[in-house]
Order: sequence, then structure tokens, then C-alpha cells
Amino acid sequence: MLKKERHDFIMRQINLHNRVLTSDLVQLLNVSEDTIRRDLQELVDENLLYKVHGGALSKSYHSSFDDSTVYARDSKIAIGKKAVQLIKDGMVVLTGGGTTILEFVKLLPQGLSATFFTISPLVAVELAKYNNIEVILIGGLFSKNSQVTYGGQVITQLSEIKADLCLMGTSAIHPEEGLTDTYWEINQLKKAMLACAKRTGVLCISEKLDIALRLRVCPIESISYLITELDVEHESLSRYREKELNIL
Repeated sequence: MLKKERHDFIMRQINLHNRVLTSDLVQLLNVSEDTIRRDLQELVDENLLYKVHGGALSKSYHSSFDDSTVYARDSKIAIGKKAVQLIKDGMVVLTGGGTTILEFVKLLPQGLSATFFTISPLVAVELAKYNNIEVILIGGLFSKNSQVTYGGQVITQLSEIKADLCLMGTSAIHPEEGLTDTYWEINQLKKAMLACAKRTGVLCISEKLDIALRLRVCPIESISYLITELDVEHESLSRYREKELNIL
């Protein structure tokens, strides 16, 4: 594979999953670790990503104020508009982090009166712009990779919440393998979030459909809503409709 092809592949992985591991790229591209490190450094020099220990992070994942770096932003806005339909006055809502959740939060009605718990400081900053929304940021260890709080303290706090709705993004979703992730701490965090909500909505651009990563969060049947930018009758969603998911 040519260097440009490797760079394009790395950026696609970054855009889809917000972060990549060097070890995963070595296996996926069948090249040496030194080659991947050089590729990542060249992409850093081009100001396309952030290099961190063990891998790299998307630039769009680190700021809620620069919309120009958000991958597939139009799709994420379309998803956000659909997700807003689920929100009613008086609800208790729990959210994860990520750029799709941020686009959803920016589209909430100005007069909405609700309580939002979140594990994402960036999401909390956006929610704080609404006068009638009570914002509760769940504190704990802070993941530089995922830009959310995590760990035993966070999971304990989540166990005390009874949310009407949990909304989260995902790195991957598959009709048979369900919701999956790459990182153990995020996997455990999402399990705890699912357990404390009556209903769960997964916000997912269509490029993440039919992908399964190494760690399972939950089966597809544990999800109440799958929210994508696609029309609900799109052929890409046919296997998900068979699971009797509520698709928006």
C-alpha cells in the first residue's frame, strides 16, 4: 500500500472512531510499528490529528467550538434533528460525549425545561447555554482519549441515576454483534449508562453501521432507538428493522 493510501486509511479510521491505536493500525495495514509512527507524525505535521501515547485522536473530538473540523457534520446535524424529537419538558436525560451528541445538544429548543446528566465536559458547556436546563456533570477520572469522565466513581454515580432517556454515540454497531467498542474503560462506562436509563438511543452515522469491534457493550435488543441520517426505509437499515428496533 502506498503512503498516501495508508494516510487516507488512517484518517478514515480517525474520522469514524475519533481515535485509533497504533497496534490496531499495524495489524490492519500489515506494516511495522515504525511505519505507523512515521505516518502519524506526518499527519500531525499536516495538522490533521493529535498524536498521543499509543495512537492518535481526531482534532474534531477536542473542541465544541470549531465546527470546521467535524467529520460528516451535515449527517450529524440530521441525526441531531431526529434525536431532538425524543426530548420533552420535564425529562431526565443522560448523555455520552462525541461530536454527534454535541450537534444534537446545539439543536435543542431554547425554551426546553429538563435535567441533563453528562459524562462529557464539552457537552456540559453546550448545555449550559440553555437557561431552563439543569446540567449535572458527572465527575471522575478524565479520559484524554475519549474526552469523557470514567472509572469507578463515575459508575457509582451512574448507578444512582434513574434517567428517562440515555443518548450516546458509538464507534460501531452491528445487527448481530450489537454495540461494540475498542476501549475497556469506555465499554464498562457505556454498560453502566445503559443500566440506569428506561430507554436508550444510539446516535450513529451510517458509515459506522455493520461494524463490530473487539469489546461488546450490549446486544442490539438492549437499544430502544437507532438514530441515523438515513431514511428509515433505507436498505442499509433492513437488518436492523428485522430486530424490531425503533429507527429514526
